[in-house]
Amino acid sequence: MQKFLGLEVTGKIDGITMGMMQKPRCGVPDVQSFSYFAGNPKWQKTTITYRIVNYTPDITRSEVDYAIAQAFRVWSDVTPLLFNQLYIGDADIMISFSAKAHGDFYPFDGPNGVLAHAFAPGDGIGGNAHFDEDETWTLGSQGANLFFVAAHELGHSLGLSHSNDAAALMYPTVSFGATINPAQYKLPADDVAGIQALYPKPVPSVKPTVKPTKPPRNPSSQQNKCDPNLEFDAVTSMRGDLLFFKDGVFWRKSTRTPEVETNPINIIWPSIGRVDAAYEVVGRDIVYLFKGRQHWATKGWTILPGYPKDIKSFGFPYSVSKIDAATLIKEEMKAVFFVGDKFYTFSHTTNKMDSKSPRMIKDGFPGIGKKVDAAFQNGYLYFSNGSTQTEYDNRRRQTVRTLYNYRWMNCK
Repeated sequence: MQKFLGLEVTGKIDGITMGMMQKPRCGVPDVQSFSYFAGNPKWQKTTITYRIVNYTPDITRSEVDYAIAQAFRVWSDVTPLLFNQLYIGDADIMISFSAKAHGDFYPFDGPNGVLAHAFAPGDGIGGNAHFDEDETWTLGSQGANLFFVAAHELGHSLGLSHSNDAAALMYPTVSFGATINPAQYKLPADDVAGIQALYPKPVPSVKPTVKPTKPPRNPSSQQNKCDPNLEFDAVTSMRGDLLFFKDGVFWRKSTRTPEVETNPINIIWPSIGRVDAAYEVVGRDIVYLFKGRQHWATKGWTILPGYPKDIKSFGFPYSVSKIDAATLIKEEMKAVFFVGDKFYTFSHTTNKMDSKSPRMIKDGFPGIGKKVDAAFQNGYLYFSNGSTQTEYDNRRRQTVRTLYNYRWMNCK
């Protein structure tokens, strides 16, 4: 151990050696500079799936998703590997949080010892990553930084063992207290050399990019989702969830949990800050976010290359300075954009704006009012104006009932 970690080799447990032994660390045994597991195991494909089996209560589900996605990004940036998240069933890499004994014969030891461990690529448990729930997980400088630890463990999941280069991500110990920006983190040279020996560097043009992020805002300063006067800036579906935007935050409503999460927009999409309108192209796993005359296309939490773009790419005239609301009518694969008392329709089948656009809202959607602040489809269409919204049957072209926005927030 002394030799591996660059300490004076005395063969005795002196104070420096004991201090190093007591540092938080990965549970995978030490080896040498960017070495591999016995037999050099690696994935024999370039698209690898992962699933987050359960979530730590220390941070929100969206923050866990973000940290894990960014941890995969640091490896995909320098390899041909692509990582797709699954939400059900078996994935190549299964990620979970557990305490003490958890079924793999490598029990965790409580706070501040072994933080996590992962297994080399292979069948069964191969590639899986386990995180000690007894740690305090965070995205900040206090506690165990989930992004940094996950990026290290996923190096093991891809086939790297430990490095004795103290500057490497794959060095076995970690010091708490460092401030890390996940979206700006780049792999040190030792790690790049190791992973590219397993998976040669790809052509950069096919890789999604992630914009630099700002420090996360304190969730305690965010909007009250249970305010009866709650107004929405935008609403969209995303991979079966609903995202409700207001000022600098969004609420994520999922069928997988009764909790409605509150998240700062700038921790997920730092270049956007706030959203005027949004909608999902269902079946294509693309969400469009609009602010002013700019729009972004995202796949999950990742902004796709080439964005932002001007809304003229949808066919909007320069007289339109912002979009008030947008939604997709799934049955017709048409996006509907609301601007003032008018609406535009865009076909995602022909990729063209309807030649009859714009039309008056009262003519196309009678009974919903003259203005729409936010819109989405969840069976019926829902059009918000102020703190209330109209539930609308598009097939019959008639209103069903009027609701308060906050009723979507699972408030008691």
